[in-house]
Amino acid sequence: MNIEQINKKMEKMPPDLLSEVVDYIDYLMHKYEVVSKTKNTFEFSWEGGLTEISKKYTSVDLQHKASEWR
Repeated sequence: MNIEQINKKMEKMPPDLLSEVVDYIDYLMHKYEVVSKTKNTFEFSWEGGLTEISKKYTSVDLQHKASEWR
């Protein structure tokens, strides 16, 4: 579908539906701007945050503790 086809369809729509189309376009643009930004900016800033705990507990100890919390 191209812009010309979309314009022809929009010309047939009543004004109240056109405002919904504009809202939906804005929603899609925002949705994909957010997705594209998050894909490129994800960081492992939390990595190594539990280093001190690893000296005290093994991964098995932590699994058992997590089971108790559930």
